[in-house]
Amino acid sequence: MTDALELDALWEDFHRVVNMTSQELAAWLRVRDADEDTEPLPDRAGPATGQHVLAILQKRRTDLTEDDLRVMRKVVDKVTDEVDLENEPVPEVTAEDTRRRHRLMTVGHDPLKG
Repeated sequence: MTDALELDALWEDFHRVVNMTSQELAAWLRVRDADEDTEPLPDRAGPATGQHVLAILQKRRTDLTEDDLRVMRKVVDKVTDEVDLENEPVPEVTAEDTRRRHRLMTVGHDPLKG
């Protein structure tokens, strides 16, 4: 398992990049998967990584598993690769910006949130 200092740093980084609450993320995952013909059960909406992020948000630090830590690292890397968290400009409203925003929201980061 990760040592205490690494865990603290990962916990802080994860909660810095995941700026949506568990309620916001759950609602987004349900909306994202809803369509005219079918809608998954609410607790199964969204991709596996999004569901795992949602589960992590509902855990205490002491309850994290190795799989949780792997997903947390993956999410931190994904968001920091795509977003300059310190200097993120307000994006223009283009189709590409919307797709990018939705992709990031699937792992709990909404670029429009301050």
